[in-house]
Amino acid sequence: MYENIYDTPVVQGAELPFQLPAWIAAAPFEEFLGMCIEEAQDGRAVLTMPFKAALCQGKGLMHGGAVVSLADTALAMAIKSLLPEGTDFVTTRLDLTFHAPVCWGAVRAEAQVVSQDDRTIEGVTEIITAEGTKAATFTATFKIRRPRSIS
Repeated sequence: MYENIYDTPVVQGAELPFQLPAWIAAAPFEEFLGMCIEEAQDGRAVLTMPFKAALCQGKGLMHGGAVVSLADTALAMAIKSLLPEGTDFVTTRLDLTFHAPVCWGAVRAEAQVVSQDDRTIEGVTEIITAEGTKAATFTATFKIRRPRSIS
């Protein structure tokens, strides 16, 4: 869907070179990594991502950055399932604990919002390997942007 814009520079003050097709949808980076949103509702989300050679670190395991990207995106989709469309929010804190390596196959991210107030949302994502092993636990805090007042 976004392949034709992957190399387009993002320029300050210019419009983005893409639009999401829906509120809960993969953006160019997520599509580039091969992420697929399996479900997102009621503060939970499940995403999958194939392990391609481009995601390898030097020893052939899935790079930690790819694991973090999947976990963070899954939690963002879980959050989107609770917020009104168009709400701005960002990750402000994240932590990842590895339990086992990802060596092959598709990985699965199971995300859940665990607490929410007016401006802060916290959640957890479990990363599961193709053989069903828990590879990592991701926790994060997101902040909801305050609406801008019109003067």
